Amino acid sequence: MKYNLTHITHYEYKEPVNIYHSLACLTPRTLPNQLCADFTIKITPKPTEIVARTDFFGNTVHYFSIHSLHTELTVLTTSQIDRFPLGNDLSLFATDMTCARAREECWTSTALKIQLLQFMLPSPYVFWDEEIKAFAKDCFPNNQSLFDSLKMLCHKLFTTIKYVPESTTINTPIKTVLREKKGVCQDISHLAIACIRSMGFAARYVSGYLETLPPPDKPKLQGSDASHAWISVYIPDLGWCDFDPTNDMIPQERHITTAWGRDYSDVPPLKGIIFSAGKHTLKVAVDVLSLE
Repeated sequence: MKYNLTHITHYEYKEPVNIYHSLACLTPRTLPNQLCADFTIKITPKPTEIVARTDFFGNTVHYFSIHSLHTELTVLTTSQIDRFPLGNDLSLFATDMTCARAREECWTSTALKIQLLQFMLPSPYVFWDEEIKAFAKDCFPNNQSLFDSLKMLCHKLFTTIKYVPESTTINTPIKTVLREKKGVCQDISHLAIACIRSMGFAARYVSGYLETLPPPDKPKLQGSDASHAWISVYIPDLGWCDFDPTNDMIPQERHITTAWGRDYSDVPPLKGIIFSAGKHTLKVAVDVLSLE
């Protein structure tokens, strides 16, 4: 699949902003199943400087600063993406790696543990307690394959947590999401990661997009009108495998990966410091247009 991707972020400030420093994490990654053929970023007002760099997780981020007085800020990014399907044959994921053996490998292999530990410990938005562990436990019997257990957890979250746009903020605790049984894709992904880490496995947060308009006769996926989020889990024998608990599916060509990290705090689309005294409003518009 070929896509044109547009992401517009627009801020309006009630009081003029003197200085603004920001990191933009909006560049889609190039991966074995995804090619970012072109990417542009346009910022209004024009920044004093803009510098691209690679962060700790291998994501492309752009640092920019604006030193002129302004009351509005627009960040427009456009991308051309080639997305290659993994195929619908789940035998591609066939493995006899049980939960018990996967857990043992992740924690007893020193080299593997060093590689994975940051994705196995609590992080700013991901934590767990006995309630979260109890919610996850029945999906991870020791003698079942870890891949099948992850599918079970995604299905349990899909049927338990209702996707309700604007029902939470990024600061809503995942315990609140679990108790009220509603949230958005970021919440569901954070809760999934907490469940998986509580069982002793490595999971990371993936940010990206979904095709806005589905193919004919296909349902529109939840989260497709804005940035989307899903998870990736390390399975010995297979490596990192993606799962979308919000839609109870394995991401394929309709998912476009932008970045990954421990949780949302590592990969927000924009993260900045504003020198101003007033409040602001934010509008975000995303369009993923299929060219085929």
